[in-house]
Amino acid sequence: MNQYLSADIGGTNTRLAVIGVNGTDISVIHGIDYRSRDYATFEELLSDFLSRTKCLSSTHIPADVLNHDKTLISRAAFGIAGPVQGAVAQTTNLPWRINADSLQQQFGLPHCFLLNDLEATAYGIPALSEKDLVSLQSGESDACGNTAVIAAGTGLGEAGLYWDGKRHCPFATEGGHASFCPSDEMELALLRHLQLHRQRRHQHVSWERVVSGRGLIGMHEFLCLYRNAPAPQWLAEEMRAGDTAAVIAKAALFESDEVCVETLNWFVRLYGAEAGNLALKILSRGGIYIGGGIAPKILPLLQTGAFIDAFLDKGPMRGLLEAMPVKVILNDRAALFGPALRAAQLDIDAPNVSP
Repeated sequence: MNQYLSADIGGTNTRLAVIGVNGTDISVIHGIDYRSRDYATFEELLSDFLSRTKCLSSTHIPADVLNHDKTLISRAAFGIAGPVQGAVAQTTNLPWRINADSLQQQFGLPHCFLLNDLEATAYGIPALSEKDLVSLQSGESDACGNTAVIAAGTGLGEAGLYWDGKRHCPFATEGGHASFCPSDEMELALLRHLQLHRQRRHQHVSWERVVSGRGLIGMHEFLCLYRNAPAPQWLAEEMRAGDTAAVIAKAALFESDEVCVETLNWFVRLYGAEAGNLALKILSRGGIYIGGGIAPKILPLLQTGAFIDAFLDKGPMRGLLEAMPVKVILNDRAALFGPALRAAQLDIDAPNVSP
């Protein structure tokens, strides 16, 4: 079983692991989770991981000269929340610029390469079992073709998987940064609020500014103003003390604040609407996966039907969308498994070259 250095680099958390791969079976040998903003650069974080796990390149160091406590890796692959151009990526929600060639040289990593984080999630899907997935819509039993992945968390990621007749081939998109399109007067008011309210707002409002953790916060702020219903003192104190989006979601799930309930229900509908947009653009006849950190935490609301109702609300394309399976990914490690599976695939397809 070959071992690979894999990373899931996000705006909030970064996960690093040494993963053994045998086909689509994976085994996490070493793994550490980090708070991304605790480190000025990815190099600083990676140095900490390598020193703790004693990783060395199996292609650079002869095995007979190694101590038994060393960890050998044959490739390094990192999934990054942001666009990847060749060997370079600039993270969207962090001030990190990551260069695979520089990392390879600095740390002696073998065949180091980068993937977009949603592309990484797409590669990780074959490692998931049935217990890692929950169905929101069964679709057709023999559904086959392209598939898609959408994931709301710190931001909103989207990717496609092209079906070439033999296997799915993931590819990255930056669809989450496409312009948000309101469908009624209230959504139009939200758009105007996000564009114009306070100087810190942005003229361009993307789907990520609505369907994400910060999007949930912005929607709640808007509804407090729109309903003339300021957050009660207990809620305001909890929001100041903790993860604001998580506090809003918890208050909604426990039905302890009406505006929070309305916010999260609205969020679910908009999430479903954009998932439907992606499914049409990719023509994901094989289905669509809902990933990211938010979906498992609000699963009861996703299962009420509001998400699927919005997903299907595409006029004459409703029948096409009804045939697509829709599944929620419960395992938040899919984006960590994906780079390792892609690295293993490259070992088989082209063992001596990088992508």
